[in-house]
Amino acid sequence: MIDLGISKLALIGAVALVVIGPEKLPKVARTVGALLGKAQRYVADVKAEVSRSIELEELKKMKESMEGAAKDVESSIQTTTSDFEKSWADATNEYSSTPSLGQSDALSSLGQPLVPDYKNPGKNWRVKTKATPQWYKARNGVRTRVQSGAARVARFRPKTRSSAS
Repeated sequence: MIDLGISKLALIGAVALVVIGPEKLPKVARTVGALLGKAQRYVADVKAEVSRSIELEELKKMKESMEGAAKDVESSIQTTTSDFEKSWADATNEYSSTPSLGQSDALSSLGQPLVPDYKNPGKNWRVKTKATPQWYKARNGVRTRVQSGAARVARFRPKTRSSAS
């Protein structure tokens, strides 16, 4: 860039003072300053646009690489799931195939399959709620008895003295 020192600026100022004159010099200086400011803003905008376009290209490349990695992961998962399904089918076919002689007599008499069906244990929620000890509920402020607002006010209302004077 142009190297402007103090001596060069003084020389330019002196030449401008002689050429333009002292009356018009402040107006010309303001105009030149405004034009230089506009030029600097324009250059800054161009730089910002170039950097945005570079970042956009980088993001596009990163997006493409991430999509490729996701496709690779998806294909590997599909192959492993298909392998797992094949091995699962083979394993379940062993149990669903005809049992050996000793087992076939026992199973036919019972009428049950080799693999038992899932049965929900049917947990009782009332038992679970009663499992918390009372001392824990009292210490942590868990209400054990439900009370209406009016009953609570009546319970904690100060007792009035009877007027036996």
